[in-house]
Amino acid sequence: MHILCLGLNHQTAPLDLRERLVFGEDALRAALSRLGCGESIGAAAEMAILSTCNRVEIYAASSRPSFTELEAFLSEARGIPAGNLHSHLYRHTDGQAVRHLLDVAAGLDSLVMGEPQILGQVTRALELARGAGASGPLLDRLFQRAIHAGKRARAETTISRNPASVSSLAASLAQRSVRNLGQAQVVILGAGEMAELAVEALRKRGASKVLVLNRTLERAEALARRWQAEASTFERLDEALTAADVLISSTGAPHTIIFPGIVERIMAGRPSRPLVMIDIAVPRDIDPACGRIPGVKVYDMDSLHSQLEQSLAERESQVPHVKAILDEEEAAFMAYFHSLDMLPLIAEVRQQAETIRRAELDKTLRRLPGLSEAERVHIEALTQALVKKLLHSPTARLRAEAASPRAPEYATLARALFDLAGEQPQPASLAADYPITQL
Repeated sequence: MHILCLGLNHQTAPLDLRERLVFGEDALRAALSRLGCGESIGAAAEMAILSTCNRVEIYAASSRPSFTELEAFLSEARGIPAGNLHSHLYRHTDGQAVRHLLDVAAGLDSLVMGEPQILGQVTRALELARGAGASGPLLDRLFQRAIHAGKRARAETTISRNPASVSSLAASLAQRSVRNLGQAQVVILGAGEMAELAVEALRKRGASKVLVLNRTLERAEALARRWQAEASTFERLDEALTAADVLISSTGAPHTIIFPGIVERIMAGRPSRPLVMIDIAVPRDIDPACGRIPGVKVYDMDSLHSQLEQSLAERESQVPHVKAILDEEEAAFMAYFHSLDMLPLIAEVRQQAETIRRAELDKTLRRLPGLSEAERVHIEALTQALVKKLLHSPTARLRAEAASPRAPEYATLARALFDLAGEQPQPASLAADYPITQL
């Protein structure tokens, strides 16, 4: 079995392509349920999809290391020709795929190093895959290990101390763009997690006049209450733009909601007062053409990338410590992963021993008809204990050597010593005999 990772992120694909690829949760469930309901997607037996504003990645457990079917699956699921995706995709197999997910969960592969949201997004990807019946023992184990590694990185280093998320970068940009953030009118479009993080970051920087606009008033009011802000609905957008010095937009709208015509009309009534518009939504909320209007500056996710502050130096100093943690977690998972190749052989050894044990036990019990039930139970327990102790050392050695270059030699020798022949059991059947425990 192979572990595959097919994906793209802020380093390999432009924003306009990434925003077309974003999966909402309903779309994720629909895509994953295809595998969960038995549809064939190449040789994939398990699948999970990680979709954020800066990345879309498909993880699969597959009997062969081919990405062709996964590319076709992503193309069909998002309605984008495969030719438009191919050059932007990265492809990782087995150990590379494992290390990539560990890096992602620890925040080393994020737009802003150490940002905390990605760990929750990795956790949610696993939950959705399980809910759709698309995940299985191998990806479950991998994602659990990645989540564990991400938690360790945050607990044992300062990689995420005072994290500079995209929202905090937007707040920092707002602070640099106006003379006095404490007196500036800030308008927040949206009331989700990114919007709340932006409000929190603005408050920490001294913003006092914050208005939250959302499609539903209830959610806007809930966010506003937590941060002593005002709340309203999108119906007040024109009025809010007229009064705004800074607009930060982070809605879940599937399309643009602010167009040049609206902004031109607003700016005509306030020609000497600039407006800073920061779009942290994917897909974008603000038409980029608004930035060509006199007095208006528009920043989006890609332009925020260039605004990363030098304060990331402290976070970067923690990277060697984080990588040491990830090395440990990778080694632990890869030892398990390589052991899967040896499990069918170990299963055969144990099955052979159990067959012999039962045959000899039945023969002995037939010769001792006067035994009580308790005595029969004691004798059976004795035979089980003997087999277990006799097999412990050789099977433990087979597991330990599974990841070594000499693994094929050990397997061949074990088959000869135990006189095993015939086809090996398929790995898919191992889950019941060797359950995967939670980390």
